[in-house]
Formats: sequence, structure tokens, C-alpha cells
Amino acid sequence: MRERTDKAPNEPGPGPQVSVRASNRRTKLNRTAVLAAGVVLLLAASILLGSYTVTIPDFFKILTAHLTGGEKIPGASFIVMEAKLPRAVIGTLIGLAFGLSGALFQTMLRNPLASPDVIGISYGASAAAVLAIVVFGASGAVVSGAALGGAMAVAALIYGISRSGSLGTGGGSRGNVAGSRLILAGVGIAAALHAMVSFLMTRADIRTAAEALIWINGSLNSASWDRAGVLVLTLLVLVPVAGLLAGPLRILELGDDAAAGLGIRVGATRLGLVLTAVALAAVATAAAGPVAFVAFLAGPIARRFTGRSSLPASALVGALIVLAADYFAANIAPLLLDGTVLPVGVVTGALGAPFLLWLLVTSNRKDA
Repeated sequence: MRERTDKAPNEPGPGPQVSVRASNRRTKLNRTAVLAAGVVLLLAASILLGSYTVTIPDFFKILTAHLTGGEKIPGASFIVMEAKLPRAVIGTLIGLAFGLSGALFQTMLRNPLASPDVIGISYGASAAAVLAIVVFGASGAVVSGAALGGAMAVAALIYGISRSGSLGTGGGSRGNVAGSRLILAGVGIAAALHAMVSFLMTRADIRTAAEALIWINGSLNSASWDRAGVLVLTLLVLVPVAGLLAGPLRILELGDDAAAGLGIRVGATRLGLVLTAVALAAVATAAAGPVAFVAFLAGPIARRFTGRSSLPASALVGALIVLAADYFAANIAPLLLDGTVLPVGVVTGALGAPFLLWLLVTSNRKDA
């Protein structure tokens, strides 16, 4: 008896769908690789170019001498190893942290406005840091610790307020309402904290106010290897945690009811996502101040570039934004502003404000 090996004419084959899906995945990976290459190029430009240029052979000679205790190049070794390299490394790390934090918030709450900048977490860090500087005369690591504690405290307050709207439990519509409550609570708390910072600044003497103003704008001028080490250790813990939560996060995008039906513990997953996103934003803010709008910009830009929401792409876009903004602030702005070096947060804030307006205008058009 002859076996029938051909398919029925009307039997659908998986080939075209599988090939399209595989092609989309390859395209996404290729574009993410482009973003990674861009980060490497900007990192190299930050180290090698600028007001003090270094050739590639000299850079590797300086790096090798630093690691092995060999002969150093007078002046150049100090500039590269104590100024340029830690500044570029910290800029990359805080960009990754802000970008990943913003993407986690925006994807979880399905709202492009849900970023640490908008919902008040960065303002919590700013208020705590300014309080430490103005009232207690703190500096250095104490200010960073105060910023970290302030961000975590404000995040806990916002989460507590929004949880009464069933952020952690319940169906899809209730979860959406709770997400809106979180954003509105964050905006309200941010306004109150902004008023507190303004009051503290008016009570400070001019020198202390100048120090606080530089910090709250977000700056890489105080970059050091100690801060870079803390950032590396923290990200080695938080990034894998974010990777583990990426799968449940994708299911949460289907809605709370669908996620619960697929076996996801909605409340515990949301709490884990919130804690991870807040910790990422808090450690980045503690290292360099509240660099404005990086977390807000990274997710939407990555989504438009790759065609879908992507945590790795968002993190890389965050690093690109910080590195590009810092290069402009440290090397190009002085040429345009008679030697004035801008904090990196001023440049990212100038980018974020028009993007926010454009996002609101396009959202209104879609709703209409």
C-alpha cells in the first residue's frame, strides 16, 4: 500500500509564517547590534577625542601601563585613566540603567509617560540630595547615598498610593486604572518635591546653592572609579533580574486577566518589576544625578528603531543618549558658549522637552 506523503491542497503549511517570524527576529537582532556598535563608537570617541585627543596606540599603552604598573606617560595617563575613561564608563552605565528602567516602567504600565523622570522618582533623589547638601553640608558619597534613599522612599510612597487602585491584583481594566493612578500620584509628588527643592535653594548660600544646582541637573564631572565600581556591581545583579522578568513582562502586556490565566502571579511580578526599575533608576541617579529624560526617551526611540519594544535596545539607546549628550556638553558646547561646560542633564533635558510635546501631539491625533 502506497503512503501518501503530499499535503492536502487546503492544508496550511507553517513555512511562510515561520520564515516571516524568523526574518523579523533577525531584523530586530541586527538593529540591536547596530545600537551596540554605536555605543562602542561613542565610547571610543569620548575617550580618544575632545579637548585632549589620544591616539589608539597611546590609549592601549596607557591602559596596559596602568594595569601592569608600567611606565606612565606624564599628563596623558592621568587625563585618560582618571578623567576621560571613568567619565565615559559611568556615562555608559547610567545610560544603560536609565534606559532599562524606563523601558520596564513603560512596558509594564503600557504608557509612554511612565518613566522615572515623570513619575517623581528622580525628583525624590534630587530632593534628598539637596536636603543633604544644604541642611547637613554633606558631599561625595553621602550625597549619593541620600539620593538613593530618597528615590527608594518616593517610589515606595507612589507604589503604596497606586496599590489602593489594585496595581498588583485584579483584571486588566483595574490594572490600567492603577497604572494611571501611579503616574498621577508620581506627578503630584514630583510637583511637591520640586517646590521643596526650590525652597531649599532659596535658603542656601550662593556657594552651596551652586553645588546643589550642578548636582540636580545631572553631571558626570565627579565621575570616579569608585562610583564606576559600585555601578558595575549593582548592574551585575539588576540586569540579570530584569532579564528573568522579561518573559513575564511580555505576558503582562496581554492584560492582567490573560496573564493570570497563563499562570503568571500578577501582583508578585509587578512588584518585582517595580523594585527592579526603581533600583536601576536610583543607582544611576546616585552616581550622576537625575540626568533628565534619558529613561523617558530611550524606550520610544528603541521601539521605533527596532519595530517593537525591546529591553536590550532600550538600554543601548539610553547609553547612546548619555554618551552623545555628554560629548556635546563637554566638547562642543564650550566652543559655542565661550568656554561654558554644560552638565549633561541640561542637554538631555533640552532633547526631552520637545520629544514630550511631540508625543502628546501625536497621541492626541491618534485619539481623535
